[in-house]
Amino acid sequence: MTQFPPISRVVTGHDDAGRSFVAHVGPLPTVVELEAIPGTVFHEVWATTGKPVIVGNGDDPTLGPLVLPPPRGGTRFRFVDIPPDTEEFLAHGAAKVGAAFSEIGDRDASTVTEASPHPLMHRTQSIDYGVVIEGEMTLVLDQGETHLKPGSVVIQRGTNHAWANRSGRSGRMLFVLIDGVYEPVIAEALSAP
Repeated sequence: MTQFPPISRVVTGHDDAGRSFVAHVGPLPTVVELEAIPGTVFHEVWATTGKPVIVGNGDDPTLGPLVLPPPRGGTRFRFVDIPPDTEEFLAHGAAKVGAAFSEIGDRDASTVTEASPHPLMHRTQSIDYGVVIEGEMTLVLDQGETHLKPGSVVIQRGTNHAWANRSGRSGRMLFVLIDGVYEPVIAEALSAP
């Protein structure tokens, strides 16, 4: 029977001032092999409560302009190819991010400042599941960062972040974005000067 490597999970959070940080990093707490079907293993990564809207077989919802966040009450599921960071981009990329976020339909998502740890720092009011499929990535937060390899899963809970690619080769990530609402204490911290 094939043995796959364990799945590593990174869960982000907010401190009392609204700054993002890694709340948990490590193996999944719930991994269950079915007794009735040996070799069938469920790896529980994350769950949310509530009911998403289930749409019929109408038009393809991926047609039309590219938009970063999920629609209100909806979801987005996508792969993203991420090129390696270059010295030029790290030095001058902050000047280009407004255009980049406009291109993906959400200029206001960018949170980059002169003090930002990476030029692509951004935030969306959503729960995002990010899975590294190919290559290596670094999740950059306001406070710290975490190195990710294929199979790493990030639970991004509306936190300020960037995806840095320091590997020297392109990477590919899979994302599922789910519309969310900040808890009042987090919303208050994020709106404070």
